[in-house]
Amino acid sequence: MTLLIRRSELALPACNDHMFAKALASGADLVFLDLEDATPDALKEQSREKVIAALTAMDWGNTVPAIRINGLDTRWCHDDIIEVVTHAGSHLHTIVVPKARTARDVWWVDVLLTQLEEKLGLTHRIRLEVLIEEVEGLANAEAIAVASSRVDALIFGVGDFSLSQGARVDTNFEPLGDYPGDFWHYARNKVLVAARIAGIDAIDAPFPDYGNLTGYERDARRSSLLGYTGKWAIHPNQVAIANTVYSPTPEEIALAERNIAAYRDAEANGRGAVGVDGVLVDAAHIKMAQATLARAAAIDPHRRADRAIPARS
Repeated sequence: MTLLIRRSELALPACNDHMFAKALASGADLVFLDLEDATPDALKEQSREKVIAALTAMDWGNTVPAIRINGLDTRWCHDDIIEVVTHAGSHLHTIVVPKARTARDVWWVDVLLTQLEEKLGLTHRIRLEVLIEEVEGLANAEAIAVASSRVDALIFGVGDFSLSQGARVDTNFEPLGDYPGDFWHYARNKVLVAARIAGIDAIDAPFPDYGNLTGYERDARRSSLLGYTGKWAIHPNQVAIANTVYSPTPEEIALAERNIAAYRDAEANGRGAVGVDGVLVDAAHIKMAQATLARAAAIDPHRRADRAIPARS
């Protein structure tokens, strides 16, 4: 995983420019202007102009500026990339690639971006986050995750994945009948494992029932336990929950600091593994503790991480 902070990724229809200011004030770590599913076909081309204006004229503060392009198999994808990067590339951090089925899909976007960056003289590399939302994409998730060094995260896209799998679910993508356990556990875990193989982050699916904040928090906590580092939000009200859930808790930070202190003290006295309150603490626990403190320090720069793990370049 990386030390990028993407606890909350807020989706915003690219055609709804009257909502842009509120989204940027929501506290989301990343906001993506969605040219794909949230923008009707008739408005896709003119919405690019709204995206360019938002990227170049609005104050994004600490929020990461991103867009979601249309699928590679559509007539809009090529011009989404060409037009937005040409006119606002220096302001754009991340492109979300939808419905990736194979590594070649990511390769195509990478090659096009490389050409544009060289042509335009951009001084930074535009990053990619890739949606796994097709059964073919899930089957190829490991290859997709390592297809480009631009890729920072895989995202589990439960909506289109439900359709691709033929799942019988409601509008919140929950099963229409009794099902034992987490209906999406296999897909979530496979996306997570693929991301970890590549050393990148995993971002959890949206939760359309935005009035049900309890349900959103439940889903977020379940995926955070697996190792997801963030979740999509489709309403500003979900942002604060994601920011809290995907941050180390004070208890986790205190445990990490305690374990490191005990282990370092044991080392200084010529010992290795040590018992802390009746629980073994060894080198594996120290790596986990360091990762916790590094993430806490990345979220709050005023906190010093003990031997923080390096960020992915």
